[in-house]
Amino acid sequence: MELKILVCDDSSMARKMLIKALPESWGGHIQQAGNGVEALAQCRENKPDVVFLDLTMPEMDGFQVLETLKDEGIAPAIFVVSADIQPIAQERVLSLGAKAFVRKPVKSDELQAALKAQGLL
Repeated sequence: MELKILVCDDSSMARKMLIKALPESWGGHIQQAGNGVEALAQCRENKPDVVFLDLTMPEMDGFQVLETLKDEGIAPAIFVVSADIQPIAQERVLSLGAKAFVRKPVKSDELQAALKAQGLL
């Protein structure tokens, strides 16, 4: 499955860990963003198929990215990856169009289960 993938997190280490957890069968092109402003620009320009999005970032947080993408009708499959596991945060991201919420630190089996549930594996 050849996909355009965007991994957005202000921590380069978190981005690397998430990329390592992605399915090996995905031979897609992986881009990275260090904050929400960069993520939004890449979504507008490159139209990724799948976005992995942190919530807590400088300049523009994940909630703002989700709201803006929804308002602009840009609809990649978005998986929120965050340590903020409060039920209210999870409900909010799902209401804004995220496909699933994956807890940090990312575990490969949990990520794969979320992807499989959305038909991406």
